[in-house]
Amino acid sequence: MQRRLPLLINTEAIEVWPADLLRARGTADARLLARAQWILRRKLDGRYLAAVLPLGVHAMVPRLAREPGVEEALALLDAPLARPFGAPLEEQWLPLAGLQQRLQQLGLDPQRYAEDSGLPLEPEPCLLHFAGRDRFGRPLWLRRVAAQGWQRMRRHAAQDGIALDAISGFRSHAYQLGIFDRKRARGLGVTEILKVNAAPGFSEHHSGHALDIGTPGDAPAEETFEATAAFAWLQAHAGEHGFQLSYPRGNPHGIVYEPWHWCWKPANG
Repeated sequence: MQRRLPLLINTEAIEVWPADLLRARGTADARLLARAQWILRRKLDGRYLAAVLPLGVHAMVPRLAREPGVEEALALLDAPLARPFGAPLEEQWLPLAGLQQRLQQLGLDPQRYAEDSGLPLEPEPCLLHFAGRDRFGRPLWLRRVAAQGWQRMRRHAAQDGIALDAISGFRSHAYQLGIFDRKRARGLGVTEILKVNAAPGFSEHHSGHALDIGTPGDAPAEETFEATAAFAWLQAHAGEHGFQLSYPRGNPHGIVYEPWHWCWKPANG
């Protein structure tokens, strides 16, 4: 029987990870992860909240029941129709409730930003597929079609003597908000940040279809990637695997040139 690839179950507040893809953060974590099937992980800060063991749920934080979203996440594991290999989750997206308030706290009007940038609001998928590991050894999560396209494209490139690696894939709204918070803490203004980062909720990375691509020996997410054989190969062949360069020079969205950022798009999209 063909082994099924690991999946990530995504909820508004919590991600449910396959335990064997997470790193232990201490001796106690290591013992739990070795026995657990799933780990509930808080999206805001990556904190491990609970381990789902064959005989039940083991809390990894005090007052687990008070954690927002725990019941919802556990219900997805318990509901037969929502088990990781069923179709329902595959076609579902998270609601966008709450994101608008966060954007307003940044001084951004979502509707005006969408009109000005031409970028659509991107909901997060409820289910993501393991697409290998990125350059830094982290699990790479994408939607099924993008994961399959990336793996085919990487094999094709290797056959042509070109090494491609992933820099990053899916990012949650919370992750993108964190980027803005860290840059603002360094003294950057929102307008300045928007020149290089899409507003939270508007990044293609939220969709699970986009990834940043690099090649060994070249700095990640730098314009120098344009001068590599890997970039030349992508220009010639990425379209065969469903990927397009999202932000070329002079793009209408006002995003700086990103030769590393590619997104899977349907043939009629």
